[in-house]
Amino acid sequence: MDAKEKALLAHEQWGGKIEVVARCEVKTKEDLSVAYTPGVAEPCLKIRDNIDDSYKYTRRHNLVAVITDGTAVLGLGDIGPEAGMPVMEGKCALFKAFADVDAFPLCVKSKDVDEIVRTVQLISGSFGGINLEDIAAPRCFEIERKLKEACDIPVFHDDQHGTAVCCGAALLNACRLTGRKVEGIKMVVNGCGAAAIAVTKFLMFLGVKDIVMCERFGIVCEGDGRLNPAQAEMAKVTNRGHMTGTLADAVKGADVFFGMSGPQVLTADMVATMAPDPMVFAMANPVPEIWPEDAKKGGAAVVGTGRSDYPNQINNVLAFPGIFRGALDVRASDINEEMKLAAARAIAEVVTDAELDAEHIMPLAFDGRVTEAVAQAVAQAARDSGVARI
Repeated sequence: MDAKEKALLAHEQWGGKIEVVARCEVKTKEDLSVAYTPGVAEPCLKIRDNIDDSYKYTRRHNLVAVITDGTAVLGLGDIGPEAGMPVMEGKCALFKAFADVDAFPLCVKSKDVDEIVRTVQLISGSFGGINLEDIAAPRCFEIERKLKEACDIPVFHDDQHGTAVCCGAALLNACRLTGRKVEGIKMVVNGCGAAAIAVTKFLMFLGVKDIVMCERFGIVCEGDGRLNPAQAEMAKVTNRGHMTGTLADAVKGADVFFGMSGPQVLTADMVATMAPDPMVFAMANPVPEIWPEDAKKGGAAVVGTGRSDYPNQINNVLAFPGIFRGALDVRASDINEEMKLAAARAIAEVVTDAELDAEHIMPLAFDGRVTEAVAQAVAQAARDSGVARI
């Protein structure tokens, strides 16, 4: 069988990748009276008098809702909420495996922003955090923004911010390897969708000052009538030289290329026009913007992708488990930029000076050091930034 057939058979045999397992025993009459009626009334009354006790007497303190509307599932597009369920179950399984966070998939059958926001808001009291997943742009921006305003628990769109954190870690270590300072590099981001915009904003927060974004029609420039509202906002803070032209024009002299777009849009000849020892992160999946071997032919000193069969995989599993673990541990009300920055630095610092080389700027997905390092850094950043509640 090929990989697709194996996956299909495995999913059929599993009958779902997660299940509900009781933490209490119900084997005797006494067990029943303690776990359920009449004993259960006591924690109910405690929570009635103090809502925060819901974290003490229920699993809320360790429970995350994984929410999708099924409109941007992997590279499959708008396939519907039910069809997105295997991915959401998989995400829940990763939460448990990597950070011992309990997560539950909720696939919302609506494309209406306010309806989705209201649905999630109404159930938010059952959870300690919300992970948004596979929601199409630009709707995902508004959903996240409104939920952050409406909910008093962390709301995190992993496609945006998990990707951004991992890209930040990759950039930090690539600069560390090539002797650059983040503040002094020139960067090109190809793509201007949800992930690309989030990555760009985060890398600016990290310290990058000179960024040019590109779309299918060319360089994103302020005043271009082809830009959607989200792209227009980015045009106000990037490409301050008001460059126009194509991707080939944009990458000339650039230190870094980040691709969150489509397959094979960058060539070895284009890489050859970049600054000496350029850094190329081609993250389109399954076919990247340029194959690593071609990027190296063009002179790339460091190459990363989203694929597991090449070195330097930029994989969100390095970020989201530890980020939520840290946020839940201090009962954070938000996952803010300071916490994301702490996560990026923690991931980067897992790779020691002795380990760092062109084939190893990122920890491996199963590196046991990562989740703990990220969780501790995120928890401390939550305390320092005032969003920790315990």
